[in-house]
Order: sequence, then structure tokens, then C-alpha cells
Amino acid sequence: MNGLFQTTRELTVTALPVELEALAPPPLLLPGEQLEHYRALRNAIFADLAPQSAIEWLLAIDVAELYWDIQRYRMLRHKLLETYRQKAVEATLRRIDLVGIDPEFEAEAEAHTLQNALSWRCDPIAAAEIDARLATYGFDQHAITTEVYVQAREVLVLFEGLLNAAQTKRMLLLREIRNQRFGAGPLRRLR
Repeated sequence: MNGLFQTTRELTVTALPVELEALAPPPLLLPGEQLEHYRALRNAIFADLAPQSAIEWLLAIDVAELYWDIQRYRMLRHKLLETYRQKAVEATLRRIDLVGIDPEFEAEAEAHTLQNALSWRCDPIAAAEIDARLATYGFDQHAITTEVYVQAREVLVLFEGLLNAAQTKRMLLLREIRNQRFGAGPLRRLR
């Protein structure tokens, strides 16, 4: 995702037992994701948790997958905000450029607005010029950011729900590992 996990201290490598490898298949990767990054994250989590039993290993596998999902959701949310920022610039340019335009030229002007918004995203020089132009009409970066959040509010709520659910599950799994380790777990009580 962002690169290999780096730490100042050396992590003890805790290898997944061979008999459990079938229960921990690699994730289906999205474009831009790398299996090495997933494995580095998983190995770091395994080293931190140092599972001691089959149940702890299964819980640790789930924790690693949840951490990967959380990282993925954060990355996707960031990319989503980039896309909505372009749409916000596009909407703001539309407010400036299409006001009072002859209906005969509206389609062509709309195409130019779309092209300008794309140029804003891809070309730093065009972005600076468009930002300056928007500022002359009173649209600063705060106004654009507000437009981003207005347009993306429903999708951001979805991502917030996904993140909260994954973080809650992660905390429950970590608590269960602690319970298993300190003898308070349901499986240990049955013995």
C-alpha cells in the first residue's frame, strides 16, 4: 500500500505454522497493492502478537486481515477525496463559466469546463492558474474543500462505517487474544 513497514527495533519473525497456511490465503489485491506489503504487515502483526495456540493464530490471522482492510479503506477514502476535489473544482468552474452562456454554446462550454478540471488535477501549472482564477471569484481552498465534503458526504459515511466496523472487530479480536492468553477465554474455561 504505502510501502514496507519499517520499525526502529527488529521484529521477531513468527512464521505461520504450515498446517494453518490454508486458513490464511493471500488477499485479492486491488490495483496498486502489493503482496509483499501485505506479508510485511501480517508478519509485523504476528511478531507483535506472538500467537501461542491454534486459536490465537486464527485470531491473529483475522487481526492481520482487518489491519489490511483498514489500510485499504483509508487509501481508498484518500483517492476518493482526490476525485471529489476534481469534481468540486469542476462544479465551481461551472458556476463561474456557464453563467449567462448562450444555450447554443452550453455543451461546448461544459466540455471545456470538464477539460479544465482534468487539467487542474493533472497539470500543476494549470492548477495554479485555475486556483488563482477561482480565488478572484472568492472561491478559496476552504470553499473547494467544503464542496468536496458536500458532494462526497454519502460515500464518506460509508467509509466511516467500514472503518469503524473493522476497528471494532479488531479491538474485539485483540481482546479475545488477551483473554485466551491470560486464561479468561471461553475455551480455556471449558477445560
